[in-house]
Amino acid sequence: MDPRIAFELGPLRVHWYGVIVTTGMIVATYIAALEMKRRGEDPNVVWDGALWVIVLGIIGARLYHVFSSPNDGSNSGWAYYRQNPLQIFAIWNGGLGIYGGLIGGIIGAWLVSIKHHVRFRRLADSVAPGLLLAQSIGRWGNYFNQELYGGPTGSTWWGITIDPTFRIRTPSVDFTDLQRYPPETRFHPTFFYESVWNFIGFIGLMGIARRFQDRLRDGDMMAMYFIWYGLGRSWVELLFRPDAWTFGALPTAVWISLGGIVLGAAVLLANHIVRPPLAPQRATSA
Repeated sequence: MDPRIAFELGPLRVHWYGVIVTTGMIVATYIAALEMKRRGEDPNVVWDGALWVIVLGIIGARLYHVFSSPNDGSNSGWAYYRQNPLQIFAIWNGGLGIYGGLIGGIIGAWLVSIKHHVRFRRLADSVAPGLLLAQSIGRWGNYFNQELYGGPTGSTWWGITIDPTFRIRTPSVDFTDLQRYPPETRFHPTFFYESVWNFIGFIGLMGIARRFQDRLRDGDMMAMYFIWYGLGRSWVELLFRPDAWTFGALPTAVWISLGGIVLGAAVLLANHIVRPPLAPQRATSA
C-alpha cells in the first residue's frame, strides 16, 4: 500500500497528511481555549470560532502553495495548477504553505474577535503557543509525503532516505541521479528540524505566558511567535532547502520571515518602550 495512506475504508483512502494536520488543528484549538480561560476570557469563543479560523487558514495555506513556484524541477505550484485546476482541491497530496495559512487564520481570528467582542490581540496571544505546537505536529505530514527535505547529509546513519520518485531535481542539483545519489543516500530531514524548533518555541511561549504574565501586554505572545518562527524558518530555508521558492537573492519564505521578525519586534517595542506602564493583565490560575 502507498506509504502516504493511513488506512482505507472501502473506496475511501485516508492520507497520513490529513490525519496529522487535523490532529494539529484540534490540539491548537484546545491549547488556545485553555489560554483564553487562563486570561479570564470565555474559552467557548475559541471553540465557537475554530471553524472560521481553520477553514480560512486552510484556504490561505492552499492558495500560497498553488501560486508558489517551487524550484524542485517538478513544475508544481502555479505552473502545474493552471494546467490542472481540479488538483487545487487535492490537499491530501500535500501542499499547504504556512504563511498563507497564517494570513487566512489571522483573518478568521479577526472576524471571530469582532463577532464575540473580544480584543483581537488578546485572542491572538491565546492562539500563538498552540499554533507552534500544531506546526510541530503538522510537519510530520511532510515525512509521510516525502517532501520538504534537504540535501544529502553525507552520513550513513543520520537523515532519511527518499524514494527516487519524490526526489528533488533543480537546475543546480539532481537527486534523481542514482549513480551519484544511490537509493541509500540520506537527506536532511528539514521538516524534523522545523518540528523540533517549533516544539521548543511552544514550550518557551507557554512558560513565558505563566512566569511573566504580570508584565505581558496584549500582542506580546503573537509578536514572540512571529520572531521565533521567523528565525527558525529562515535558517532552515537558507541552510537546507535547495528547492526553495526564491524571490531575488533569498527564498521567498525568508523574506516573509524577516517581515514577521520586524513586525514582532515592532510590537514588543511599542508595547514595552513606547507605551507607558499599564496595570497587569487579568488572568486566572491554570
